[in-house]
Amino acid sequence: MQIHSLSLDDFSSSDYNLIGIHSATEDYRLAYLLNLHLQLNLHRSRFDIDVKNKNSSALFSLYEFVDQTTENAWFLISNYCKNNIVEHNLSLFSEHETVSYLLSEKKKVDYFLKLEGDFSTKNIHNIIETINKIPQIITSYSIDTNKLKSKESLII
Repeated sequence: MQIHSLSLDDFSSSDYNLIGIHSATEDYRLAYLLNLHLQLNLHRSRFDIDVKNKNSSALFSLYEFVDQTTENAWFLISNYCKNNIVEHNLSLFSEHETVSYLLSEKKKVDYFLKLEGDFSTKNIHNIIETINKIPQIITSYSIDTNKLKSKESLII
């Protein structure tokens, strides 16, 4: 009997591009700005990305838009999540905040724009150019997904 093993690549779309976005803007505001400048219709997904670690769980906000004419999918994903941890002791100030990252090797990136579908290199360049013209955006750039160690976090 022949055995077929499955890998992570069997379940994830390898046909996607990733854009890193640096911005101090809140996620809902950034989605609005991207909708305005790129003529998208990003909306909050019914589900956030839930990443469970050894001791905690983190929810990363997710906005999505599927273009019905081109069948391209756009996802705006937050790279960080702030968690308040309450320690059970008698101290008055026993709560502290921790930050979790979706892709820990890209800690300086605030948001990812994941583009699934048929996007040419020229299209990606034009998208990045348009994003960089938005005043609330510090910078944006293409990320090589082949060099990411934890790309399984981007499976949506």
